[in-house]
Amino acid sequence: MRIDKWLWAARFYKTRSLAAQAIAAGHVKLDDHTVKAARELRCGECLEIAIGEVVWSVVVRGLNEQRRPASEAQQLYEETSASSARRAANLEARRLAPVPGSELRGRPTKKARRQIRGFNEDF
Repeated sequence: MRIDKWLWAARFYKTRSLAAQAIAAGHVKLDDHTVKAARELRCGECLEIAIGEVVWSVVVRGLNEQRRPASEAQQLYEETSASSARRAANLEARRLAPVPGSELRGRPTKKARRQIRGFNEDF
């Protein structure tokens, strides 16, 4: 089975074309090697899938040509314990350190604009 089809069926990507684009961009690796979308996937192979900041390391446990419900799709792979621990640590770090500027709301006030302009003039 093609890797892009499997990623779509296992619900890592919403469409097969998105899966193929991620593979072409090098976000999917098979045993630490980049692959092409048409490569045949077999049970027991280890995939590393980077989706945004999250990196999944999974072992392929099953193949399915059709996209099934999420509960069935999760049976197609098994996440490694190191991967789940890494994802949990990443989630906790993102929760504790909010994105810079997330507290800003709307357009700056006149006073804030003057402060920004004054700060920029210093450089």
